[in-house]
Amino acid sequence: MDFDPNAISKSDTLFGLPHSREEAKLVILPVPWDVTTSYKTGAAKGPEAIRKASLQVDLYHQHVQRPWEPGIYMLVNPGFIESMNLDFRPVAEMVMNGTRAGFRETVNAACLEVNKYVYDRSVSLMREGKIVGILGGDHSVPFGAYQAAAEIFGGFGILHFDAHADLREAFEGLTYSHASIMHNAWSKIPQVHFLVQVGIRDTCEAEMEFVRKSQLEGRGGFVHQFTDDLLHDHRFDWGGHEAAGWHLPPKVWISFDIDALDPSLCPNTGTPVPGGLSIHMARDIIRAVSQRATIIGFDLVEVAPDPEGRNDWDANVGARVLYDLCAYTLASQKLCKMEGR
Repeated sequence: MDFDPNAISKSDTLFGLPHSREEAKLVILPVPWDVTTSYKTGAAKGPEAIRKASLQVDLYHQHVQRPWEPGIYMLVNPGFIESMNLDFRPVAEMVMNGTRAGFRETVNAACLEVNKYVYDRSVSLMREGKIVGILGGDHSVPFGAYQAAAEIFGGFGILHFDAHADLREAFEGLTYSHASIMHNAWSKIPQVHFLVQVGIRDTCEAEMEFVRKSQLEGRGGFVHQFTDDLLHDHRFDWGGHEAAGWHLPPKVWISFDIDALDPSLCPNTGTPVPGGLSIHMARDIIRAVSQRATIIGFDLVEVAPDPEGRNDWDANVGARVLYDLCAYTLASQKLCKMEGR
């Protein structure tokens, strides 16, 4: 392969990489959908913004050797999802503000269509032996990929980075809301045995009761939270951050909502919350998990570019989080080397 990882990219592919879909071990599936966002929109533009910003990411990684080498390829944005997003976002807004509650099932049906698309593409790629990464879009989009992973891999755990617990049931009338993704994963996919949530700092009583109930169910797993306050209390004890991996099984899916980070790193995300993780904290947790488990896939969601187009900071941060997710996922599957593994 005639490719110089030190040169300026002459390609507009993800990270400027030269791999084809067939060559790549890891395939990114973009899902430009933010119909269920309950505050600020924009995440539907995240995949394309991240692709453009990724051309500025240097390929050397401090902890994973040449993570680009096994091949990382991003599929094109599905045009019909973009069209559906434009059509259904105004309808969803009317459902959520109560002016057109009768259209609830119409929006739910559209969400199911997106779920089916993600499932179909994900399960097909997984059967080919590809690692799948989902690039949203709002946090509702990876549900179909979780279903596919359950079918292909059996039982697994989810490591969930987020400011919110996302354990609400049918939030604002929408069954497949971005605020319900983990409720749906836990309630509808029995192969999800463990859910470890990191960075949580904005939740409701019903969600906390859901967590407590999960720990009493006896289904062989539980929901465990490392809240933002807990991580802050142990900010000088890095082992406390890495402990997230101790509650996860051998197979792990990582779900990374960008609003888990300090909002100075993602000011245009749909539902920013004060507090949050630094890049270093998030990276250390992912790294620790990759050293003790196999990361079977991941999603990165809720990255929204500046609506005024004044800068690409959110996409810049998102592209670097995406590269870390790719690197540690590939290393966990021994497709590239990492120190200590």
